[in-house]
Amino acid sequence: MNNKALLEWQLAAGIDEATAEAPINYFAIKQQVTTSIPANHKTAAIVQEAKINSSHTPLHLVPLAASNAARELANKCDTLEELEDAVKNFEGCAIKKTATKTVFADGNPQAKIMLIGEAPGSQEDIQGIPFCGASGQLLDKMLLSIELDRSKIYISNTIFWRPPGNRQPSTHELATCLPFVEKHIALVNPKFLILSGGTATNALLQKDQSISRLRGKFYEYNNIYLNSPVKTALIYHPSYLLRQPLNKKQAWQDLLLIKQFIAS
Repeated sequence: MNNKALLEWQLAAGIDEATAEAPINYFAIKQQVTTSIPANHKTAAIVQEAKINSSHTPLHLVPLAASNAARELANKCDTLEELEDAVKNFEGCAIKKTATKTVFADGNPQAKIMLIGEAPGSQEDIQGIPFCGASGQLLDKMLLSIELDRSKIYISNTIFWRPPGNRQPSTHELATCLPFVEKHIALVNPKFLILSGGTATNALLQKDQSISRLRGKFYEYNNIYLNSPVKTALIYHPSYLLRQPLNKKQAWQDLLLIKQFIAS
């Protein structure tokens, strides 16, 4: 493989930067996160360290001190502005140290439709806006096909910072951000929720199945902050459709199902 081909392969894999503006001491990041855990929680955190990256562990069964800290902060937030400030100032998720920006939300916070994706990518990390890269352009086209746009929908993610190299978020990271995501949904209080991609689906619905098996029907989403369940639909993540265009037919079927529900 020549140098050009190697660089193209790395770019496609999400390895889009060799260095940051300043060197990052990952050992210090790990130490900082560990030392921020109260003494009485350290033993449990150490015991869980070997388990937290298992994608089969339900998030509510992962007893993380960072998640508890996020929960305490989320409990105190009564507005979206307060929640955004809490997320931006939160230091309990290590990937924040390697990210450029906190990616909180986009669209209309007054909208009755909320869409939640997976994690920011490289363009989202640069601009601080969810779904603004190639996958965002495809999402906009998908929404437009059912007469929606960002003035009629509110968009966020299950993770607020870009994982290095665009890797999948770990169970640890998902569990840490989950209290913020739950409060986010409750403060927006949508009448209809769309989960985009397997990560968002599994994190919020606690389903240990692929989205290809779960899609095609509605679900009821609830959490401790909501007064009543929210009707929920699933769609493939646009980045997945860019890699697997043959599944666009199923994606269109899911969009039609959403359109019918909104029109009813």
